[in-house]
Amino acid sequence: MEKTNVAIVGLGTVGAGVARLLLDHGDRTARHAGRTLWLKKAVVRDLNKDRDVDLPEGVLTDSIQDVIDDPDIHVVAQLMGGLEPARSVMLELMEAGKDIVTANKALLAEHGAELFTRAQQLGRSIAFEAAVAGGIPIVANISQCLSANQILSLEGILNGTSNFIVSQMDEFGSDYGSVVAEAQRLGYAEADPAMDVDGTDAAQKLAILSHLAFGASVDWSEIPRVGIDGLDPDDLRYAKELGYRIKLLAVANLAEDGLELSVAPTLVRVGTPLAEVRDAFNAIRVQGDAVGPVFYHGLGAGQMPTASAVVADLIDTAVGRTQITFRTLRYFSNDQPPRVLLRDAETLVGRYYLRLPAANHPGTLAAIANVLSRHGISIASVIQHESSDGDRQRDPVPLVIMTHEATEGAASQATQEIESLSSVSGPVVRLRVKG
Repeated sequence: MEKTNVAIVGLGTVGAGVARLLLDHGDRTARHAGRTLWLKKAVVRDLNKDRDVDLPEGVLTDSIQDVIDDPDIHVVAQLMGGLEPARSVMLELMEAGKDIVTANKALLAEHGAELFTRAQQLGRSIAFEAAVAGGIPIVANISQCLSANQILSLEGILNGTSNFIVSQMDEFGSDYGSVVAEAQRLGYAEADPAMDVDGTDAAQKLAILSHLAFGASVDWSEIPRVGIDGLDPDDLRYAKELGYRIKLLAVANLAEDGLELSVAPTLVRVGTPLAEVRDAFNAIRVQGDAVGPVFYHGLGAGQMPTASAVVADLIDTAVGRTQITFRTLRYFSNDQPPRVLLRDAETLVGRYYLRLPAANHPGTLAAIANVLSRHGISIASVIQHESSDGDRQRDPVPLVIMTHEATEGAASQATQEIESLSSVSGPVVRLRVKG
């Protein structure tokens, strides 16, 4: 059987999973590829570090030149994290005639235009299914399977680590710190989970999906984002009482005046598909003008789901499918002008959940309602629990308000004005409400 030599650069959690699939299930990959995918080299920084996979003699190396200088290696799974040296290494590999498979969404979100343009110039390809949503084949579905559609909206849980943390806090009342530690133990979270929990990871993935779905050239850092690192367990409890769950939701909505993008903790109605996504699973709801709503669900974090997507890309690259798609679709090309502009975040319309510490005095609710009214915001419901000890004058008390639709600008201004009221003794928690 014909053989295609491949290399892995970066043998961390995902890299070890890729190596295991290639070595332990070579018959499976050969059946799908019509050829053997032969792991010839795996590049690491430390040769003496214990690995989560047994490699044949001669495969492990600490020199990237062993891959660059080998003309028999045609496809490289570039699985280094971060921006540098990952960017420089990818450029060197392509200059040496290698096609690339990567899972590095941060690199693509930051340097995608440069890397993809250079690949086109060199006649090389970059496959990146594993960069978004782990084992869910969302890149292929948006860019190929749904290509007859104008995508109208994307709504998704794109970070499995954050979803695992919020799910554990919601279902078991676990505290944030202990759940983060458990996510790290299970391999869902990095030693430094900041990019997962502050919304950065989801924003980078949303930027990539927005390019594929809408032709948007988006700087991920300009996407309005709020993470779960400041999420209060009280809000999880109140959301449940109101019939909602809180999810870190990435949203892209196309309108006549441009594209709405955001990443934020959002109240999602219990019983709807996105609300029922638990643990480290990801989900994306895509609305197309021809196909209607389509829902994708699967593991978005962890070793083997991501490795599955990497190996699928290795197969597609080895048999030539990636090259055809890459040449035709011209991902992230510098030669194509942006087809859609971003909408002003202040004009976006939605419903809001507000929680605030309010004085338990006559007129407090009236003053808050007056502020909301002056900003054109009407109240849908209010929760203020009676004190459990029977002290009706307990002060302050948590007041929870659900609003009807309002613009982001109006909600923001009203929130600031409410915080300045003498009857409000702390910051207002403001979360979006889906639907």
